[in-house]
Amino acid sequence: MNKKFSILILIFSCYLLKSQLPNTDVWLFKIDKTKTDYKLSSPKNVTNRTGYDNQPSFSSDNKKIYYVSIKEDNQADFYCYDIRSKKTFQITLTKESEYSPTLSPDCKFLNSVVVESDSAQRIHFINPLTGLSEKKYDIDSVGYYTFLNSDTVLYYKLTNPHSLRYFVKSTSEDKWLGNNPIRAFKKINRHSFIYGIKDSAKVTFYKYDFVLHKSEKYTDFSSINEDAIWHEQFGLMKSEGNKLLRFDDKKKEWILLFDLSAFGIKKITRFNFDSKNKYLVLVDNL
Repeated sequence: MNKKFSILILIFSCYLLKSQLPNTDVWLFKIDKTKTDYKLSSPKNVTNRTGYDNQPSFSSDNKKIYYVSIKEDNQADFYCYDIRSKKTFQITLTKESEYSPTLSPDCKFLNSVVVESDSAQRIHFINPLTGLSEKKYDIDSVGYYTFLNSDTVLYYKLTNPHSLRYFVKSTSEDKWLGNNPIRAFKKINRHSFIYGIKDSAKVTFYKYDFVLHKSEKYTDFSSINEDAIWHEQFGLMKSEGNKLLRFDDKKKEWILLFDLSAFGIKKITRFNFDSKNKYLVLVDNL
């Protein structure tokens, strides 16, 4: 099995042909804070088309949303949605396929998993103005990634079984952390992150501290849904169907934060908050 085939399995949930790709839309909501709670308002279907639109993230100024779209040419390219003008612009237009647009630690580039012409899958640094790759990390078989800081990247490697690893640029240290990770592993601060390991029935979440070189169990959830984030205010969050849950560290239980059924959302497969907690962006898998 070649590497390009592997990443398509990973990202497209075992669908290979355009006609078989999941039909996904990117949605944007405003977050309104009340005295006792948070409410969602002003729902906007950003993409609103039949096809694959996925993996949204916010710009550093929280005014734009970056996401991946696959159109008639079957290529995965980056697009940008301007929240104020409600206009969409294409960023990349290459023979390669780009996935998972997120800001680099210095906010100068869009990091991406790029399926290169020789089927290698590496992390590239893409200029958001030109859409061109200006540098890359020389680690292959990358499915997903997140930067802990400017020197350390965590990545999901397409080994058999799939594994979670970290790579330190300054020392070229490349170390295994665990097998069968979920695709979500998120930074908590500059030296720690949270990740999940799945089995046939549940996901167990762990916190890893690079200073102590130690991993500790945090909690678990009886579902193998892989979408989760670490939120500065809400802590560990995950999606389950059309709901967003958060783990209450004091009560040691999962609590409902948002129920999006009233908006017609069916299944949340990606979600993100802007840095000021004014917006929620998510992907609805139709």
